[in-house]
Amino acid sequence: MKIAIIGLGYVGLPLSLQFARSGVEVLGLDIDVKKIDAINAGQSYINQIDPNAIAALVNAGQFSASVDFSRICEVEAVIICVPTPLNKNREPDISYILNTGEAIAPHLQKGALVVLESTTYPGTTDQDLRVVLEQGSGLKAGVDFHLAYSPEREDPGNPNSKVAEIPKVVGGYSPACLEKAIALYGKAIKTIVPVSSCRAAEATKLLENIYRSVNIALVNELKMVYAAMGIDIWEVINAAKTKPFGYMPFYPGPGLGGHCIPIDPFYLTWKAREYEQHTRFIELAGEINTAMPEYVVNRVAEALNAQKKPVNGSKILVIGLAYKPDVDDDRESPSYKLMDLLKERGAAVDYYDPYIPVIRPSRVNGHWAGIRSVDWTRSAVAVFDLVLISTAHKAMNRQDLADWSPCIVDSRNAMAGINANLGQIWKA
Repeated sequence: MKIAIIGLGYVGLPLSLQFARSGVEVLGLDIDVKKIDAINAGQSYINQIDPNAIAALVNAGQFSASVDFSRICEVEAVIICVPTPLNKNREPDISYILNTGEAIAPHLQKGALVVLESTTYPGTTDQDLRVVLEQGSGLKAGVDFHLAYSPEREDPGNPNSKVAEIPKVVGGYSPACLEKAIALYGKAIKTIVPVSSCRAAEATKLLENIYRSVNIALVNELKMVYAAMGIDIWEVINAAKTKPFGYMPFYPGPGLGGHCIPIDPFYLTWKAREYEQHTRFIELAGEINTAMPEYVVNRVAEALNAQKKPVNGSKILVIGLAYKPDVDDDRESPSYKLMDLLKERGAAVDYYDPYIPVIRPSRVNGHWAGIRSVDWTRSAVAVFDLVLISTAHKAMNRQDLADWSPCIVDSRNAMAGINANLGQIWKA
């Protein structure tokens, strides 16, 4: 069997490797020539993916990459893993999905299967994508070609997360489409979870991320309430999670990051308006999580005031640009918002992140592009009036930081148990 996977990022590349390892010939398609060249040369551009794994599959003829979308005519199935961001008005932008559909439709073969994995609102697959595919191909979904939705469940940076072992939810446009999709994913994934429709599968993914967003907002709000009472939220969470039933720990932070949790809930909020429904929990959670960078910056101001220093003119080092520990993914990272707020208050801001040695250009954070990470040395770190921990990479030596920095604001409880001077560490 030969399949195409479109979008070779944090979702598409690991999925490609898993299918290729399972004996399926994979054609990776992307518009980024640098990614295509890297894959065909057996190189990796995602830090947690071993280049040797790519090289072995490329050399075995199981995996290749191209920018030529006309090669869709070679494959039996197409899996779409493209971005679904929000636009500047915080409304869903499914243009990447629709543009991909337009690119592949003229080359779609009779009997082929198309599966969307990008997170989106219910109705995208069986309505928006279906129409584009049918118009461009002259074929009819459920009759001439198969159509399905299966949400991605990647967990970057988690060494225990393996694509083959994460259960795969699949919904089809018709019973025959579902059967075809189950057969496809069954070649590479151990457990398949069929649901009644594409919309049910789309809704499943949104529920997973809304659940996380709402619970993170809850502990973020409690963090502020308990801090005012002189109670450490981290101590409370650690005690609560000893309960063996009815509780699952979530942890506060400086704001939400990554491509999923800050974005996906608003796909449902937007779609719900079409049905005259209001998603009050989702919107309230969004407000709380969006406000967290401001709270953290206020804690920075308090910590500097205690040293008789203003934010204006102070040198501040932000630790961690990636949105979560031990990855190089900085999409929607709250660190950028923190840096913006600190700069607006007149601080001189730098950052340290071993996974992002230089800030890459992007449509959101382009004004920081080209700035380089400081070195992890006493002389480089000690010159800062304050260090703000936004992302706690394991590569960061906590004791070094305590020895080098006169003041640390810790938004991740990273300095717990580290030997430090009284008043040196502030929790945020």
